[in-house]
Amino acid sequence: MWYSLGPATTTVRGFWMAGRSALTSNILRVASSAKRIMGPVVVVVITALIVTGLYRNQPKPEVGEAVVNRIGVYVERATRTGARAEVTVYGEVRPRVQIDVISEVSGRVTSVSSRFIEGGSIGAGDALLTIEDRDYVVAVSEARARLAARRLELEQALADADVAKKQLAGEANPSDLALKKPQIAQARAGVQAAELSLSRAESDLSRTQISLPFDARITETMVDEGQYVGAGRTVASVFSTDVAEVRLPLTDADIAALGVPIGYEADEGAGLRVQLSTDIAGATRKWTGRLVRLDASLDPRTRSTFGTVEVANPFDVADGDMPMAPGLFVAADIEGRTLADVLAIPAAGLRAGGRVFIMNDDDLLEVRSVIVAHATASVAYLSSGVNEGDRIIVSPIRNPVAGMALSAIEETAEPVQLSAG
Repeated sequence: MWYSLGPATTTVRGFWMAGRSALTSNILRVASSAKRIMGPVVVVVITALIVTGLYRNQPKPEVGEAVVNRIGVYVERATRTGARAEVTVYGEVRPRVQIDVISEVSGRVTSVSSRFIEGGSIGAGDALLTIEDRDYVVAVSEARARLAARRLELEQALADADVAKKQLAGEANPSDLALKKPQIAQARAGVQAAELSLSRAESDLSRTQISLPFDARITETMVDEGQYVGAGRTVASVFSTDVAEVRLPLTDADIAALGVPIGYEADEGAGLRVQLSTDIAGATRKWTGRLVRLDASLDPRTRSTFGTVEVANPFDVADGDMPMAPGLFVAADIEGRTLADVLAIPAAGLRAGGRVFIMNDDDLLEVRSVIVAHATASVAYLSSGVNEGDRIIVSPIRNPVAGMALSAIEETAEPVQLSAG
C-alpha cells in the first residue's frame, strides 16, 4: 500500500537538493524503506531527526572573525625614467608673405606670363605681366637730354666764374655775385634736379614689367592682356612659397614644458623641432619645422600666447607627395625640455588636484599629493610624491576614502612603455 508523505516529503527533498552531506542520502534511503514498512507516522519522526542532525552538524563561525569587503582596482607601477617633454597643439598653415600685387604705372597690358593664372607658380624676378612702355622710354630720353643741358649750364657757369676771378684778381674782397658763385650754385641745383628726373623716369620704365622678389603662387588674377590699368590698380593676389608658417596657441603649462621664455627668438637655422601632420586625400601627411619665436605678450583673457613654426620650401616635395598648403589644419608635436630622473605613471592615475591613489603594502588606499613635471594624454611625469615601484591605481574608485581595503584585479608585469629622452 502506498502512502502520501505530504509536507514531510517536501522537507526531505529540500535538504537533498542542498547536498548537505552523505548523511542526508543515507537517511533518505532509510526513510524510503520506512515508508513502505512502518507507515507515514514513522516517516515524520525520521524526517524530524534529519533536520535536527543537519542543524547540529553545520559549521560554527570562529569567534572574532570579521568579513572585509575589498574593492577591486587596476594598478600600474611607477617607473623611474628620463624623457623629453612634448607639447601637442593645433594650428592653421599660412604663408609668411601674402600680398596684393599693385601696378605702379599706368598703361595697356601688352603681355602676361603663361603662369599668370590662379594657382600658377612664379619664380623670383620672373615677369607676371608687362605694360606698354613706349611713353616711359620717351620720358627717359627726355630726362637724359635735360640732364645733359643742365650739365652744360654748370660747365658754363664754372667757366664764367673762372674768368671773373682772373678779372678781379687785383681787387680786395670782391663780392660773391661778381665771382659768379650764385650762378654756379644754381647750375649745380639744375643738374641735381635733372638727375632725379632721370632716375624717376628710369624707375617708371622698369615698373612697366611687374615681377616679385620671391617665389610665389598666384591666388587670384584681376587683369587680362590688352586691358588698361591705372597706377595703384591691383592686378593679382599672391603668397610666398619659400617659407610657410603655423601659428600655435600655447598655454602657461605648454611654455613651461618647452623650456623657453615668452618673447623667445631662435637663432638663424635653429629652434625647437616640430613634427607637423594632418589627414588629407585619404592619407596622413607629415612635415618637419622649427619653432622660431614666441609672441612677447600674453592674451589678458586667456593667459596664453602664440608661437610661430616655420617650414622651409613647403611646396618643394617629391612627385605624388602633398605640399604644405596654406589653409591646412595641422597637429604640431613640439619637442620640449629634457626631463631627467622623473617617475612616470599612466595619465589615468593622475587625479584632480594633483593627487594620486596608491595601493600600499597593506592593500589599503593611500592618497598622496604630487608635483607634475609634465603630462601628456597617456603619461604623467612626476618630480615628487611617489616612489619607484609604487602601485598606482588607474581605475575609477567610487567615494574613495584613505585606508579603504583594496584588491588588485590586474597588475601589469611590465611597466608602462614610455618614450625615453
